[in-house]
Amino acid sequence: MNSNFKNLLIFIVLTILTQSCSAKTTTTTTLIVGAEQPESYLDLLKNKKIGLMVNQTSFVEDVHLLDFLLDKDIQVVKVFAAEHGFRGQAANGEEVNSSIDSKTGIPIISLYGKKKKADSIDLANVDLLIFDIQDVGCRFYTYISSMFHAMEACAENKVEFVVLDRPNPNGDYIDGPVLDLELKSFVGMLPIPIIHGCTVGELAKMINGEHWLSDSVQCDLKVIPVKNYTHTTQYSLPISPSPNLPNDLSIRFYPSLCFFEATNVSIGRGTHFPFQVIGYPENPNKNFSFTPVSIKGMSKYPLHENIECFGIDLRNTEAAQQFTLNYFIEYFHLFENQDEFWKSKRWIDLLSGDRNFHAQINNGLTESEIKETWQKNLNAYKKLRKKYLLYPDFE
Repeated sequence: MNSNFKNLLIFIVLTILTQSCSAKTTTTTTLIVGAEQPESYLDLLKNKKIGLMVNQTSFVEDVHLLDFLLDKDIQVVKVFAAEHGFRGQAANGEEVNSSIDSKTGIPIISLYGKKKKADSIDLANVDLLIFDIQDVGCRFYTYISSMFHAMEACAENKVEFVVLDRPNPNGDYIDGPVLDLELKSFVGMLPIPIIHGCTVGELAKMINGEHWLSDSVQCDLKVIPVKNYTHTTQYSLPISPSPNLPNDLSIRFYPSLCFFEATNVSIGRGTHFPFQVIGYPENPNKNFSFTPVSIKGMSKYPLHENIECFGIDLRNTEAAQQFTLNYFIEYFHLFENQDEFWKSKRWIDLLSGDRNFHAQINNGLTESEIKETWQKNLNAYKKLRKKYLLYPDFE
């Protein structure tokens, strides 16, 4: 072997070794959600009777929080179920019934149906209630309304309240009108914008700190934050948070497309790609179509059931898109009779939280003109929000 070739071979080997060592020292920061930090909360639970507000997303790695706590000899006495139920198998809006968990024998109290707030009887044998549900960062997604009611019930009944925090997959921006409290409902309990930019833990701190609970009561609150999270962290949900948000793309489009729920335009309920398509039967654009059908556990009697809808397919769109009114305004103008676009004025009022929004669309305002009317209240909210942040912000 000549000396030049030998030196070249040594150089190549050293380069490979250097790159290998360098690669090993470059680590990806791992998010550790609140539930996966038992060292931070198990001592709080010892010798207490525990209630859980949890669902199918409430996992400690590969073990459900309920099973995890029972395995640690924690006395869990009751489970409280929000929309979609304890196992996440109920369709949107479907009433959830109280029952007994077949695996553990623990009572499950439904708080989605006629009853949305626990009463003193429900909490009589509960010392501490844990909230651990994956949210998607939108005001009209009802898990935060269930959390609000749970905090209020705990405050009124002297029950401790612990939030095991999780990331917000839409937590990298803020947008939408701040709720007019005259339009307060289960799809809008708090004076916050549609995309509020908070985790549930940060929202809980805000609810408590701003005395938003009835009679300005405050609950005994503790939040277990997510380790290594920032509001710029991209987070792909490991488990679908509800049947009609099956993937990251649907979750990112959800804020922009949910307004269509108050119209006669389908956003794909009754398909296996909800919140990823837009269409209606009389659309003159025939390039793409889908046909909504009833799907057990996803959509019962969806809009335009068994009728072919024509529109657009968003499934190849960049997932990082933020809130926009452009799709909504575009489809409004496709209707020759624009009164036929709307299904329910009351519903668009409640979803938007802004009693001017319906008229703004009817009067032909552009997205920028509409958004300009939100800015004063949005700026005030952004200032308020900073008081309750647990994580580095995007600004």
